[in-house]
Amino acid sequence: MELNAGAAEAELRRLIDIMAALRTPGTGCPWDIAQSFETIAPYTIEEAYEVSDAIARRDFADLPDELGDLLFQVVYHARIAEEAGRFGFTDVARAIADKMIRRHPHVFGEAASRDAGAQNVAWEEQKRAERVARAEIGVLAGVAVGLPALTRAAKLTARAGRVGFDWPDVEAVLDKLDEETAELRAELAGGDPVRLADEVGDMLFVLANLARKLGLDPEECLRHANDKFVRRFAGVERVLGERGTSVADETLEVMEAAWVQVKREERQ
Repeated sequence: MELNAGAAEAELRRLIDIMAALRTPGTGCPWDIAQSFETIAPYTIEEAYEVSDAIARRDFADLPDELGDLLFQVVYHARIAEEAGRFGFTDVARAIADKMIRRHPHVFGEAASRDAGAQNVAWEEQKRAERVARAEIGVLAGVAVGLPALTRAAKLTARAGRVGFDWPDVEAVLDKLDEETAELRAELAGGDPVRLADEVGDMLFVLANLARKLGLDPEECLRHANDKFVRRFAGVERVLGERGTSVADETLEVMEAAWVQVKREERQ
């Protein structure tokens, strides 16, 4: 499909104008007018996940709609900022364009061409320099608090690993997981929810890093496990339905047997 820059610019301008109309006091939408950065941020995260979901489903007919929803979130935040005299959509677009040019001197400047590995090293060095320029001090500075917790755990220790603060191998991570499991077991008798939450958090943190050491995305691993559970539980409901019963009417033992049957069918 040929890129039509003029049409793209016209549609983007139309979207920005629609957002301005929605936020105009007196004539706009009361709900849209009432929103702020804080109230819109959860929707921004949700829309990003819906983009990821459409890609995972390879639903390329739905993907333009989901990407549009995400773009609308960017326009929304920019409009709120513009109304407060902070910045506008033009500043957002300029900032990312400048950043991409700055981080790719081998494409837009005179730096030597790089392979993918060399580019990753240069990219991280450029980001480090940008953090210093923003006075973000410390190895872990700039790892966003708003990331999904598993993703942030992996990113935090990946960053620490660049200065040598990391488990040496997967076996060491598994040993740490055994240690954290033992600590959780020791807290079970006390039943203190604060201490239990702390120990469960430690276990999840170690698991996130186990995935990282294996070259896996912990968030994707859990997403896959969620999907597998949904699929298999639906299978349990199907099996019981074929017997004229349901999960609401059966014992755990019967449901577990149906679960085993579903797993066996999947393997076959």
